[in-house]
Amino acid sequence: RSPLVERTMVTPRNPSLRDSLMIASRIVAGNKLRSLLTTLGIVIGVSAVIVLVSIGQGVRASVADEFQKIGSSVLFVMPGRLEAANTSMRSNFIRSVNTSTLTYSDALALKHNASDLYLRDVAPEFVATGMVVMGNRNRQTSVAGVTPDYGTVREFSTAEGRFITEADLRSLAKVVILGRKVYEELFPLRDSALDATVRINGVPFRVVGVMEPKGGTAFNDDDDQVLIPLTTAQTRLFGGRTVTGEYTVSVIYARALDETQMDSARDAITQLLRRRHGLLYRSDEDDFSVLTQDDVASVLDGLFAMLTVFLGLVAAVSLMVGGIGIMNIMLVSVSERTREVGIRKAVGARRKDILLQFLVEAILLSLVGGVIGILVGVGGIVLVAQIASLSYRISAGTIVLATGFSALVGLFFGIYPASRAARLDPIDALRYE
Repeated sequence: RSPLVERTMVTPRNPSLRDSLMIASRIVAGNKLRSLLTTLGIVIGVSAVIVLVSIGQGVRASVADEFQKIGSSVLFVMPGRLEAANTSMRSNFIRSVNTSTLTYSDALALKHNASDLYLRDVAPEFVATGMVVMGNRNRQTSVAGVTPDYGTVREFSTAEGRFITEADLRSLAKVVILGRKVYEELFPLRDSALDATVRINGVPFRVVGVMEPKGGTAFNDDDDQVLIPLTTAQTRLFGGRTVTGEYTVSVIYARALDETQMDSARDAITQLLRRRHGLLYRSDEDDFSVLTQDDVASVLDGLFAMLTVFLGLVAAVSLMVGGIGIMNIMLVSVSERTREVGIRKAVGARRKDILLQFLVEAILLSLVGGVIGILVGVGGIVLVAQIASLSYRISAGTIVLATGFSALVGLFFGIYPASRAARLDPIDALRYE
């Protein structure tokens, strides 16, 4: 006899939820392989949700921390018009030198009028990609042309050596400061890099400093770059001019006098740049963007909102497949246990008792898949994070949400098989072979 029949003989005519749960547990445990294969879709869906959402939350927190390190009073002046819904923020930092609408003279104008613009420091940056070579070792990395104020605004400091100076800018000096990862790649024995000569895109540069570790995010790694004088980058290495012959920059960092004057500083910067760019009428759209950390956060929110939608679609497909699998196996179970349902109805079981029994079994199957999915997901996060050096954040809310969804999938896809079992005529069921 099946577990259901055995349990029926000692169960009251109107079994409680606890009785139904015990019967369902014995049935699921009695068909371990079938139950495991049935819940495979749920396992994949739940584990995918936990892995991707946790990594997404970790990356988001990491990016937010990086911007906090820059300082809450820093404004980002970027070329092009960047809307909150635009997710190509990184491409605005590292863009073609021919499309930038910001120039070095714009940065000098901001610095010259800093007090009138409620600003303390102004630091332009020119970013490109280059090959850095030392002996028989090389690394493809970001090459940033900067000014002395860059270290103050971005809170960059050297572990050894010095930073870029005004004399380096005036003389177009071929000097370079290595980021931590670049230094470790080119100097594996951790020898002193000071006064060594490296080549950037074939041009020799003298190493004058090595940066302290800064860390990185999914968008940028401050340790995987080298810093050279801005004027050197523009004239001796990359070039990059507007149609009027002015040298371009990738971004301008501006530190306000204090956090309370951020809005005033942004408005003042906007008005000055509009005059410099010949945008005289209100109908003329800005060809630049002045962003605060709140603006950057809104851009990131838009990016992660799209990621969340994508994750939701992946989870929905996986959970849908798992739910269909549960419905299919429950329909098979109803067919296999038709005679048992007839016996239960013959001894007084009501339609709602049969309905409850099969619903509990479907939900239990789904929850088992959810628990396995949680274990697989948490293990997958740790593994992926170690292999790819990604940050992650596992929240109780994510686990509860995944478990709740798995239970709802079992409930939704278990309704039809349970209703079909509850509607069986006891006489026909007893005659079923």
